[in-house]
Amino acid sequence: MLKEIQALSHEIFPEVVRLRRVIHAHPELAFEEYETARLVVETLQPLGVEIQTGIARTGVVATLRGAAPGPTVLLRADMDALPIHEENDFDFRSRYPGKMHACGHDAHTASLLGTAMILAQLRTRLRGQVRLVFQPSEEKLPGGAQAMIREGVLEATNDLPAPEVVFAQHVQPDLPAGTIGVRSGMYMASADELYITVRAEGGHAAAPHRLQADGVLVAAHIIIALQAIISRHAPPDVPSVLSIGRVLAEGATNVLPATVRLEGTFRAMDEDWRFRAHKLIQRVVQHTAQAHGAEADVEIVVGYPALYNHEDPTALVRQAACEYVGPDRVVELEPWFASEDFAYFLRERPGCFYRIGTGNPAKGITSGLHTPRFTIDEEALRIAPGFMAYLTWRYLQSAP
Repeated sequence: MLKEIQALSHEIFPEVVRLRRVIHAHPELAFEEYETARLVVETLQPLGVEIQTGIARTGVVATLRGAAPGPTVLLRADMDALPIHEENDFDFRSRYPGKMHACGHDAHTASLLGTAMILAQLRTRLRGQVRLVFQPSEEKLPGGAQAMIREGVLEATNDLPAPEVVFAQHVQPDLPAGTIGVRSGMYMASADELYITVRAEGGHAAAPHRLQADGVLVAAHIIIALQAIISRHAPPDVPSVLSIGRVLAEGATNVLPATVRLEGTFRAMDEDWRFRAHKLIQRVVQHTAQAHGAEADVEIVVGYPALYNHEDPTALVRQAACEYVGPDRVVELEPWFASEDFAYFLRERPGCFYRIGTGNPAKGITSGLHTPRFTIDEEALRIAPGFMAYLTWRYLQSAP
């Protein structure tokens, strides 16, 4: 079966590349993926799968039934693009100014369609069934995963059991094309947005001594004080990051503003510490402002939770990857402080979120995710659909 799936993945490779390029040229932002969803449906219809549309507005769910009864495996791909203006010059670059597939979701969607093509040809030898989930809005809070879960993608249907395991993959530009990255346990961070408003008196910059507080100076003290939350309160075995990325102090050379706005992110890999830190952030900001004669408000927008790869499914991914690409091309991943709403699926079901290498410095493909010149080495699409199909077959064949 391994050789057969590899041959099928090679056979469909040109079509998967074509689909990826069509999607790349027509990026759609979160919950606007109507044309992408239409392409997904058109591609799935000839495969004899059961299709549901309009899940979480633009999501698509397809069910592929095997020939014999068995468990249900859920495979997920995200479809949305980013509000980035593309700077690549290849002929399938974005047709829409200010929108771009800069995180590889075009490749994820095309790859899962390829997996569906392969599994459809193997259905007479499959036990169980596969639920293929094409998700909207991974890039923008509150994300599409929660919405799809609320609408039942993890539930049993009238005649089919609920998914008992979930898998998803993501491109990784700093891994060479042809490699697969795996990590068990806590892998990706939670991500919360911080919005802090410092309120002071405001006035002439030449006379700060006449003001109760200088809001810019107070904001600077707050930025520094927040770092002590990480260095003095975070458990030493729990990685955390707190960064302020935007400071808005709209005064002038001779004007101290009455308000200063700070915006940033807090990320952690432990949910208990995450919410304890929220209280510390509130306290540090407000008390630091008060100590300098100002006031401050904090809004914390709770984002995606930390992503945890369950041990048994991850062990299967690692084993299947060694079989599919060879053990020398399977990479142990480091923790990654980006966030991903597939974490919601992994909170409800065991599973694994793994990485497909897509970099190739020899071809000049080195730009990172979320950058205007991001692209992939499409040779990765010769492997990604087949590996996910092989992983699915391995799970279904080994399940009790």
